[in-house]
Order: sequence, then structure tokens, then C-alpha cells
Amino acid sequence: DEKVGAAKQLLEKVRAKSKHRATIIAEVNTMVEAYITLAQCALPKDDKDKKIPQELRKRRLQCLRSVPVVTTTLPLDYTSTYALGTFPHFLHFEERVQNVGGINVPKLVECVDSDGRRHKQLVKTGQATSDDMRQDSVMEQLFEVVNQLLSANPETRKRHLSIRTYKVVPLTPRDGLLEWVENTEPLAVYLMGPNRQGGAHLRYHPQEWSSRKCRDHLASAISSVDPSTAASKPTHSQAFQTICENFSPVMHHFFLERFQQPVEWYMKRLAYTRSVGVNSMVGFLVGLGDRHSANILLDTHSAEVVHIDLGVAFDQGKCLQTPELVPFRLTRDIVDGMGVTGVEGPMRRTCEKTIQVLRANKEVLLTIIEVFIHDPLYKWTLTTARALRRQEDEPEAPLVISEAQAGSVAIKGAGDGSMRGNADAARVLGRIRQKLDGYEDGEMLSVQGQVQRLIQDARDPEKLCRMYVGWAAWV
Repeated sequence: DEKVGAAKQLLEKVRAKSKHRATIIAEVNTMVEAYITLAQCALPKDDKDKKIPQELRKRRLQCLRSVPVVTTTLPLDYTSTYALGTFPHFLHFEERVQNVGGINVPKLVECVDSDGRRHKQLVKTGQATSDDMRQDSVMEQLFEVVNQLLSANPETRKRHLSIRTYKVVPLTPRDGLLEWVENTEPLAVYLMGPNRQGGAHLRYHPQEWSSRKCRDHLASAISSVDPSTAASKPTHSQAFQTICENFSPVMHHFFLERFQQPVEWYMKRLAYTRSVGVNSMVGFLVGLGDRHSANILLDTHSAEVVHIDLGVAFDQGKCLQTPELVPFRLTRDIVDGMGVTGVEGPMRRTCEKTIQVLRANKEVLLTIIEVFIHDPLYKWTLTTARALRRQEDEPEAPLVISEAQAGSVAIKGAGDGSMRGNADAARVLGRIRQKLDGYEDGEMLSVQGQVQRLIQDARDPEKLCRMYVGWAAWV
């Protein structure tokens, strides 16, 4: 491969300049190979706690003085030397590795730096699903830019508006590691429990339907739709209405359970509402899809939401076999957590202020996104194989803390040559420009009008009832 050859030549030139640089490259290579070995090593799915592979244990791999812990943020060295001893370096891995579950069987490892601090990391491979971790890395970089724009604006800065980010380090097109997001649990786990048969819904409404029953009811209605029998079978809309009548939202209990003091309860609920608003607007701009409840984490300390598994972006969700019709997740449970005002008040104001900042920095965002989508090193469009795995109709698998289940569906026209290269990139850029200009359905809208349209679309029962059943629009 030409890119691989060019990279090797460049590294050889750097290595030849000094012994110090050669040492850095050698230690970095050792670290990368260690993480790739961890990502690809096979662990039985039922083995939750196992010793790390022999070649990666403390005696074999330790004290890489030139390599920091890769999921931490180092202070900027203006001399560009990063001399030894000026930053905490990698010391060793802990002996145990934990299998946290999921399609790609990711592993939770813990490494120790030279200051004695422990860092949890999620090491994963996309071999089973063809997922490219560079997509997540690119999206996190974009979120960091958006955070800088939000912090530079007085209105959004005083509201502390930002997107929660985490480190993503791709090592190969399929392997990499992520910073473990502490003190979080998937929204799905809180609402429905690890096996989607319990959670807050069972605690507070034990007499109502389970999420599994809701899914079966909607799936039955979908499969029964036929022109000759439609009059006698429940439609999507009727089935969804029945589900809503038998499945009450419970998200507001999260704040009552976790934050006992009135002022803390109010501030955390406000932080949650603002976090949902910012993530919704930025997610809409970049066309972030696959936002089922296992791909949204709840911070149990700050009440902010953290979006993970960012592999479906730039409106690729609309190309799935069951197209995604809503701009972001704003289901009844999400709104229930905002309190009596719902989407009015803080939620709407947050959305409007965020859109104003995005519009004001339109050219900056378009320039950055254009670089991303023209990057030849990764492919952001969904292939047919990847899309099929996104909405596989699998049995309800157990959910585990901080690891999202892929849980999603198949794609129309992707990977077959119908959308590729510059034409696809031009289409995406054109649509993002329209969003930043306020064009929705051929109509140019004000900031307030655009936010109203988006919130209305996200909550429209006629759209929600036609989402993929694994997306669980009733939650």
C-alpha cells in the first residue's frame, strides 16, 4: 500500500536524525503493538475477568519513558521537546482485563502511569462489524471545535453549554482504544435494566408493559401491514399510541433518586436539559444517527449526557433499510427528565443559542467538515455490510455499563457505487450548508423557526412509529 510505504519512509527519516527520536519511535511502536494485541486477543464472552496476555504483563512490558498514557491530555510544551521527566509516562498494565460485552467484545483495561495514577481504557476491535474507529475520533475532534466556539460566545459561555467528549485513539482502521467515561451508565440501563426487563420502568410502573412487549407489539403491527388487510390490522401509528398508553415515562425519577437536596436537584436537571439541547443541535448539524438509548450515557454525578458510538454520521442514517426519520433523540423519557416545562424554557433557549453560535461560525465549521469528509484515510459512508449489522434483528442482548450495543440496521445504495467520492462529499457539504442557513424542506427559517421545526419533527408520533423497532422510540 502506497500510504503505508510513505509512512515507513517518513519514520525512517525521523529515526535517523537522532538516537532520542529513534527511542521514542521504538517505544511508541511497542505500545501500539501491545494495544493491538489486547484488542484482538480472544476472551470467552462469559469470562468477565481474566488475566492479561502473558507478553503484556508487568515483567514483559513496563516503564516506556517516552510514551505518555495515550488517553490523557498533556500540557502543551511550547519548546516541542517534551523532555523525559516532564510528563507522567506509561508504567505498566494491571494484571486483569475485563470483558464488558458488546458485539465487538471490547475489553476494559487499566494502566498505571509514573505518578501512580490509574487510567481505565476500553480496547476494542471492529473486526466483527467492520467499524472504523477513525470515524469516532474525527467526530470527537469536531465536538472539541464546537466547544471552543461555544466557550467564545458570551451567551453560551454563561450557560456553560458544551458537549461532553472523550479520547478516541485509532491504531489501525479496525483497532483502537477509548477513554473510559467514569461515573456513567447507559440511558437504557437506567430506564430498562441490563436485560431490558427491569430498570426504572419496572420499579415505578410494574403493572405496565415491559420494553420487550412494546417492541413485540410494534414489530407485529409492522409485519401485519398489507394493502389487502390494512383495514383490519393496527397501523404503525395505532400500535405506537397503544404502546404509549401502556408505557409511561419515568426519567424524572433519576433526579429524585440521585440528588436529594432541592438546589442540587434543580441544578442537575438544568444541566441535563442543556446537555440534551446542545447535543441535539450539534448532532442534527453533523447528521448523527443510531441514537438508541444504549448509545447515550448518563453521568451519575453531573447529570449530563454523553453520546458514544458515532459511526453513523452525515445523515447516513437516512440511507438505512429502515430510514431514520427524526433529527435527534427527543423521546418521551428524554423530555420527562426536563421537568414540568418539557421542551419549553431551558431546552428551547439552549437549542436557539447553540444554533446561533453554529450559524455565526458557518464558514469555520464547513471548512473543518470538508477536510474530514475528503480525508482519504478513512471511509465515513456506510457500506452494505456495516449497515446490515447496524439493524440486525438480534435477540435482546444484556447491556453493560458504558459499552453501547450496536443494535441497529441495513442500508440502501451504500457500498454499491451509487454514492462515493466527490459527489457524495459535495452532497453532504451542501446539506450541512443548508442546515446552517436555516433551510428546512425548501423553506428558509429563522433560528426560532428552525428550532421549532426540529423539536416538532423529533417528537412527531408519525415519524417515531416508523423508526426501527430496536431504536425503541417509546423509551
